[in-house]
Amino acid sequence: MSSTTGQFLIQRPRFNHVFLQNNSFHIPKRAQFSVLPQSSYIPVPLSSFSQFRGSKFLECKCASEKVSESFERDPGQEFEPEPNQIVKQKKASIVDILKQSNSILPHVVLASTIMALVYPPSFTWFTSRYYAPALGFLMFAVGVNSSEKDFIEAFKRPDAIFAGYVGQFVVKPLLGYIFGIIAVTVFGLPTPLAAGIMLVSCVSGAQLSNYATFLTDPPLAPLSIVMTSLSTATAVFVTPMLSLLLIGKRLPVDVVGMVSSILQIVIAPITAGLLLNRLFPRLCEAMRPFLPPLSVLDTACCVGAPLAININSVLSPFGLTVSLLIVAFHLSAFIAGYFLSGSLFHKAPDVKALQRTLSFETGMQSSLLALALANRFFQDPLVSVPPAISTVIMSLMGFALVMIWAKKKE
Repeated sequence: MSSTTGQFLIQRPRFNHVFLQNNSFHIPKRAQFSVLPQSSYIPVPLSSFSQFRGSKFLECKCASEKVSESFERDPGQEFEPEPNQIVKQKKASIVDILKQSNSILPHVVLASTIMALVYPPSFTWFTSRYYAPALGFLMFAVGVNSSEKDFIEAFKRPDAIFAGYVGQFVVKPLLGYIFGIIAVTVFGLPTPLAAGIMLVSCVSGAQLSNYATFLTDPPLAPLSIVMTSLSTATAVFVTPMLSLLLIGKRLPVDVVGMVSSILQIVIAPITAGLLLNRLFPRLCEAMRPFLPPLSVLDTACCVGAPLAININSVLSPFGLTVSLLIVAFHLSAFIAGYFLSGSLFHKAPDVKALQRTLSFETGMQSSLLALALANRFFQDPLVSVPPAISTVIMSLMGFALVMIWAKKKE
């Protein structure tokens, strides 16, 4: 202590805090002093201590930017966080919970499936007119979390886009034809059920595959969207041709309706999300925590509604056998897409991400479109049974893979 200035000289480098207890300094046990030049000390006026004579302790923060060592707090001293810190922690935890809602998506899809089977009226209100805006909302969520640069990069990979197209309209229809033949020759199922399995394999890719890719590999979501959009746009011509080749009956398609569906479900929502993200980034930042839970509920409705509406056909005497065949069909498609892309792009730096993306593209297709075509262009109601079952099986298997692959990445 300096008698001329009436100041305490506190050493800086060794410790960060000095406590005043019972009108005397309390130095932590682990703190150590060393002899340093006069310039290494900080003067603290004595007059400032008198204001805190009744306080439990006084904390003097040093001006040094570097802290050489940490020391233990005195056991008799308790630290209480400020109220605003508690509020911030609670807010952060709520936001984290909202953002992690996607992790329970497989469980929600399974729960909606069980609910649709046990109590169909819980989903029958979600009629087919809601399918387009519901799927469009999922695409909007992807667009909000993407940028136009992502899509520009996606078009720089034509080989991957072509591989996804081959998986959709070559590998998958071939598997559908094989399982359709097995349904008739091995299990003795009626021909309309086999036609329904083949019809499922002839339609374009599912928009849910884009969302599944977004959950596992967000950078490749634009690539998945390009693949699905291309297969959907050309399905106007490819689906009738494949149906004629596999089923043996010409399948008329509403060209104007399909183009309108593409605009509503894919192009318009994605564009709206991208524009909103570019023009109003703060608004998108505020929206993002709420998009995952809303997307989970949206997906649950898209899965449970077709099952509830077609519950009588699904629970028919052939329902279990058809379900097993649909499971085998989708499983084969997921596996084929994964390993074929692995052999084609084994030198790519993101080969695993590509394998997951092409597996989703090959294993998931627009079963809702197949269901609509079956109800509209085939007189036998049995044709609609495989598409209705496929909507559920495809979603359960796809989002189960999302959960598995997401955990492996962590």
